[in-house]
Amino acid sequence: MFSWVSKDGRRKNEPELFETVADGLRKLYNQKLLPLEETYRFHDFHSPALEDADFHNKPMVLLVGQYSTGKTTFIRHLMEQDFPGMRIGPEPTTDSFIAVMHGPVEGVVPGNALVVDPKKPFRKLSAFGNAFLNRFMCAQLPNPVLESISIIDTPGILSGEKQRISRGYDFAAVLEWFAERVDRIILLFDAHKLDISDEFSEVIKALKNHEDKIRVVLNKADQIETQQLMRVYGALMWSLGKIINTPEVVRVYIGSFWSHPLLIPDNRKLFEAEEQDLFKDIQSLPRNAALRKLNDLIKRARLAKVHAYIISALKKEMPNVFGKENKKKELINNLAEIYLKIEKEQQISPGDFPNLKKMQEILMTQDFSRFQSIKPKLLDAVDDMLASDIAKLMVMVRQEESQMTTQVVKGGAFEGTTNGPFGHGYGEGAGEGIDDVEWVVGKDKPTYDEIFYTLSPVNGKITGASAKKEMVKSKLPNTVLGKIWKLADVDRDGFLDDEEFALANHLIKVKLEGHELPADLPPHLIPPSKRRGE
Repeated sequence: MFSWVSKDGRRKNEPELFETVADGLRKLYNQKLLPLEETYRFHDFHSPALEDADFHNKPMVLLVGQYSTGKTTFIRHLMEQDFPGMRIGPEPTTDSFIAVMHGPVEGVVPGNALVVDPKKPFRKLSAFGNAFLNRFMCAQLPNPVLESISIIDTPGILSGEKQRISRGYDFAAVLEWFAERVDRIILLFDAHKLDISDEFSEVIKALKNHEDKIRVVLNKADQIETQQLMRVYGALMWSLGKIINTPEVVRVYIGSFWSHPLLIPDNRKLFEAEEQDLFKDIQSLPRNAALRKLNDLIKRARLAKVHAYIISALKKEMPNVFGKENKKKELINNLAEIYLKIEKEQQISPGDFPNLKKMQEILMTQDFSRFQSIKPKLLDAVDDMLASDIAKLMVMVRQEESQMTTQVVKGGAFEGTTNGPFGHGYGEGAGEGIDDVEWVVGKDKPTYDEIFYTLSPVNGKITGASAKKEMVKSKLPNTVLGKIWKLADVDRDGFLDDEEFALANHLIKVKLEGHELPADLPPHLIPPSKRRGE
């Protein structure tokens, strides 16, 4: 249990007791940030109030993509199990938002029942109405993957205005609601259908400010040749660059995420490496969940502060009696100038301001007479939270992470490649010969021996200086050669015998072939003469 005594005289004298980071975030939000949000009608403009379940729920992964890009198949591949409500096909099959979560028994909870469950983080979705709730459900099942994370499957995004309107609810707004609360957003693309429809483009733009959560998957990549795959990858990066306005390149994972044989196996190693990278990213979510929630609360607090300045500035400019409607229209039209004024007066970064066009649209429906003027105490409380309380919670985050080093997503596809001969890189690089009876270096040792005896060994050993002359011919950096020397000098005597010299050359070959060096020498690479003492 962690505690600290507050220096702020306005707080209680006894220390604040926070059982966990989630508990601390919940208390700070309710005590310091929520009053500011309620005073300046933050929830009408940006995002509904957070509830207890938002702070304590498991990490969530949101899958987004056009129809038939393999979203539902991707979930099935991760869990290695069908889930209730699952439908897979080339046509737009998933027509609902499905929250795939852990439960003791298999079953489906419909949307209307789901949004009244205080233990689930979906209560505020009721604002999107029955048209959405009829297309929302929770699929519960006992699965080891779901013990650590929850997965949100979404309807396939269609092309054309007619399909977009016929949904009956604001699809982009729903996705934006989820984006604020999930830990990872995976955008799936089909290697055969790279066209980004208007609705998909709108959805990606709605995910702005959450770029740090976005990962892109180029799925079904085994169905095209290598040359074509390079072109498809380039076209995808170009398309994304036009929509996601960030200087950084989005991380794209290439592969075929299902359990069927690869149609074109030429890029098998690439697909395996990409899958491992994506799996590691997903597996790290439980460990980083507290930090993500802390980061999201900071983003929310910064936006709430800016929002308070905007609302109070509008209130200040409004007349007391006559001409209110005309003044309201004038202020909305001149909102960009108000942004600039607040930016200069309060020294706020332009990136912290809400979207101008969206803000103007919402302001048109608001009653300015109900807006509040600036209340320094509320802003001071949020500033104190950001400057003092959050810093103390960061210490708790690190302590929690150190206690959760083993907490990763387990089960399903995550188990298939962790151990045994089908683990990524098994039997390759430094792992070559791991199952051989003979020493793997022995097959090339005659060649290395010829070089060894030209270096004038004394008492069967060569000095470090002699070994260096030969090893630098590999053109590897000194930092790498220094590590190879430490690994090869098994008996730590500062010299290399013929076996150790052969081992050094073998490790140089491993590195030149593009593999990583091991941190410690694996047992199967230890020279036979050095194993006798074991």
